[in-house]
Amino acid sequence: MTSATAEPERRCFWVRTAPDDYVAYHDREWGFPVADDRRLFEKICLEGFQAGLSWLTILRKREAFRRAFAGFDFEKVARFGPRHVARLLGDAGIVRHRGKIEATIANAQAACRLVDEVGSLAAHVWRYEPDPATRPRHLTESVIREMPIPPEAAALSRDLKKRGWRFVGPTTVYAFFQAMGLVNDHEERCLVRAEVEAARARFGVPGVAGGTEGEARRPTAG
Repeated sequence: MTSATAEPERRCFWVRTAPDDYVAYHDREWGFPVADDRRLFEKICLEGFQAGLSWLTILRKREAFRRAFAGFDFEKVARFGPRHVARLLGDAGIVRHRGKIEATIANAQAACRLVDEVGSLAAHVWRYEPDPATRPRHLTESVIREMPIPPEAAALSRDLKKRGWRFVGPTTVYAFFQAMGLVNDHEERCLVRAEVEAARARFGVPGVAGGTEGEARRPTAG
């Protein structure tokens, strides 16, 4: 396991903007493949809350978000009503944006319907994993900054919107892809890139014969 206090300059460029906050998240979570429905739902919703803000803002509030939204158990969140919305609008620990709060509740309801239909959120999301062969082979900061959103992210965005999800535009979905391991966008020089690639190689894609509904064997930051 990489050290949470090692040199930020050996990591992806965005870590250097706030190493005290980003190093552990980068080393232990970002890019490692995830098949746990609750974690996938949490990330989609938090990416929605990030719209117009920075991920650093959301990351610093993540534990408060988890408390506010029942650990992102979407079956519980789906039952939130006006009383819960009022409580959340008064919670200074989260982003108090009515549209995003109501979107999270709507997304939970949509997630329940999706699980009823296909069995798991993970099985549906991972159907949209981009073919690694279509990805740039030499990822540098400049390449990453200029990369277009892959068509698979745009396709999942369209699909989720049709199913009633909100705040799931292509940019949000692509950030979700990057964080949840559907792509490995660690820079070529990044000390974590090889570890992420190894985790992806042993990962059982949900819904695929021989796959698993479990998660890549990797410690997480929370």
